[in-house]
Amino acid sequence: MIPAPVAFVVSAFFGLCVGSFLNVVIARLPASKSIVHPGSACPHCGILIAWYDNLPLLSYLLLAARCRTCKQPISWRYPLVEFSTAGLFLLASVRFGWSVQLFSAFVLLSMLIVITGIDFDYQLIPDVLSLPGIALGLLFSLATGQIGWIDSALGVVVGGGVFVAIIAGSVFVLGQPGMGVGDVKLGAMLGAFLGWKLVLLSVLLSVLVGGPLAAALLATGRKGRRDPVPFGPFLALGGVVSLFWGDAVINWYLGQFLN
Repeated sequence: MIPAPVAFVVSAFFGLCVGSFLNVVIARLPASKSIVHPGSACPHCGILIAWYDNLPLLSYLLLAARCRTCKQPISWRYPLVEFSTAGLFLLASVRFGWSVQLFSAFVLLSMLIVITGIDFDYQLIPDVLSLPGIALGLLFSLATGQIGWIDSALGVVVGGGVFVAIIAGSVFVLGQPGMGVGDVKLGAMLGAFLGWKLVLLSVLLSVLVGGPLAAALLATGRKGRRDPVPFGPFLALGGVVSLFWGDAVINWYLGQFLN
């Protein structure tokens, strides 16, 4: 057995390294570029970044957030993704311990971080992430035994079905879809990993957070009625909360009626 403090440090360091790679995926996947070759380069001058300037978080601080060659600013997103990944991996290690379920959480969290970054920029949730994610969620449900494959399969149907219903209803009422097909697949992916109960909680949380924000953007004129508002990041946030605290939230809610 690995001592808990060591496991926490290893998980956080692993998260930093994975976060650095996720930055590459976020930048290259929408452009259909290879995520393994060539090496990372400055987006301004195109010079390849040396390994000592590509250390997660540390290089950003040592370089004062500027490219060593052209002195152009380095986007704050790079350290944010690295730090967020490290923090979430650490939290997962605390929550699940050193187990298969921890590895499942690492995979889900990584995919949600990439989807959030891409959806913010392009209002796009790539099929190459969500569709394999559904299969992985089903496989992990078998490997961990945490929710069971029936619950996982129901989660796929419920998670995707909620957004199919929303799209159908918005087309009927407004004459245009209120969600993208990518949201359907992301909902199904979350359902595969979390099961039908927690994916419903994820959807509820995402609506509670994303709904008021979208209304505020419309009210202030920053977004028009036909302008797309990426919903994937809110659904990803709901999925993260449900992954870590979903069971506790559901038990607390039901307890309000049973006590």
